[in-house]
Amino acid sequence: MKVAHIITRMIIGGAQENTLLCCEDLVSKHGDDVLLITGPSLGPEGDLLLQPRPVTVPTHTIPNLRRAIHPWHDWRAYRDLKRVLKNYQPDVVHTHSAKGGFLGRLAAHALRTRAVVHTVHGAPFHSYQGRVPHALFRTCERYAARKCHALISVADAMTEQLVAHRVAPAEKFHTIYSGMEIDPFLQANEQRQALRDQFGFREEHVVVGKIARLFHLKGHRYLIEAAAQVVRDQPHIRFLIIGDGLLRPRLEAQIEQAGLAPFFHFTGLVKPVEIPGLIGTMDLLVHTSLREGLARALPQALLAGKPVISYDVDGAREVVIPDETGILLEPRSIQPLAAAITELADDETRRQRLGRAGQQKSRQRFCHEEMTRQIRQLYQQVLDS
Repeated sequence: MKVAHIITRMIIGGAQENTLLCCEDLVSKHGDDVLLITGPSLGPEGDLLLQPRPVTVPTHTIPNLRRAIHPWHDWRAYRDLKRVLKNYQPDVVHTHSAKGGFLGRLAAHALRTRAVVHTVHGAPFHSYQGRVPHALFRTCERYAARKCHALISVADAMTEQLVAHRVAPAEKFHTIYSGMEIDPFLQANEQRQALRDQFGFREEHVVVGKIARLFHLKGHRYLIEAAAQVVRDQPHIRFLIIGDGLLRPRLEAQIEQAGLAPFFHFTGLVKPVEIPGLIGTMDLLVHTSLREGLARALPQALLAGKPVISYDVDGAREVVIPDETGILLEPRSIQPLAAAITELADDETRRQRLGRAGQQKSRQRFCHEEMTRQIRQLYQQVLDS
């Protein structure tokens, strides 16, 4: 079949990796004809298509397809999307992200594409927005949902949220977990000692990692506040912050003011291929974001055999199972977060038990070939109907 994927931008991020792997699998595993349509990868996160890993899928960039709302750019992007889709004549249009999902579904519907599918990587409206943008994005999602045949959620939590907000009925949603290349994470500990030496981590250090853009709602400040409590009693703990973003100067100032500089290490922006090795340096992962669909860092850490402490947001509870694969906490909590870090840092046997269980549960669920198989099966169901 001919499949067009549409996404707002191909920055280095979970939704983008998911989309690229699906496109590549459709070509290499199923023999499909695929076109990846994207806007420019603006922002500090980097361009996934420019990474050393070769991209084997044809791509088309629409300059006016941008994340920010801009009536003139948006109208031209819609017009350009219709032109590209009309020329390509796909059997399936599969959209991702808020802007690409909205304009892409409208364009595909206007051209009467046989199958239009949208993946919800994370709801574009949330409780941390003001009333006006929340209402606007919710209305846009309801309207766009009527222009597609099926919706894919990366976690059951996404379906529950969107059904509760009457975006679409439950029967229109299908949960398909976001796939990844699992082998590098299963082998993450192979570089452990070399990378720990590189960061200056000694044998007695327990390394707590966090993987996220240094951006609003990612919750780094809560980890820093908890760290101030942890290191008073656990001076052997170190914190490894993976990622970059506009909040880095503010976070580094917070760390400096709290006297925590010797305990924190920032990697800055890293290539996706470096993530497994960096997870291998950790002893546990902390996830303090306030909203995510299902953060890829959670299954990535579990695949590497690392237990996870996470705020109980969105799809986190679907992989972080209390006392089985990790610890769940109330969002924004500080003292419980400090206590959980201390608890796991003191108990290597428990860390290993939780990590082994997480690895076993994640192997099949997050394999990208399985994700693509399920997605293609959904395409076929829509086409057949």
